[in-house]
Amino acid sequence: MWGALRSRSLLFSAQSSSSSAFFRPWKQGLLDLNFTTSASSSTSDRGLLDLQEIENVLSDVRADNVKVIPAPKHCDWADFMVVATGRSTWHVKNIAQALIYKAKQKQKGAARLVLPSVEGEEGGKWIVIDSGKVIVHALDEKAREYYNLEGLWTTDKSQNDTAQLEFT
Repeated sequence: MWGALRSRSLLFSAQSSSSSAFFRPWKQGLLDLNFTTSASSSTSDRGLLDLQEIENVLSDVRADNVKVIPAPKHCDWADFMVVATGRSTWHVKNIAQALIYKAKQKQKGAARLVLPSVEGEEGGKWIVIDSGKVIVHALDEKAREYYNLEGLWTTDKSQNDTAQLEFT
């Protein structure tokens, strides 16, 4: 990396000794760092798992009490939340590993692998797998009961209206 920076600085200093010449290639678009979001999102979504594939994997690893929750309309970062229960910390970790393995198998032979983002794998009580537009929460039984994610993401219209009245 340092070699690349040195070669760029030598290139810029050879063009001119003034400081304005140092920034000229960037302003002219020679060092274009802008990426279009449509191209990058279509590339990343191709390799990640869709809802049907996730449901198949969860069925294969025998995850308990699988719930698919459509994300609210204001949630632009996900279409679905999947909540699944593992019988032990080992089972919860196995659910996450099975989803990652399926994503790798789907992209077999691709030039670049795009893997789901995984958080909480060290503890094993609650692991979140971000597979693009589908977010999977794998929890053990106690954590699922404690956090009650279904209650957070599925609220009645009547409960929502009373909550707004109390805060105004």
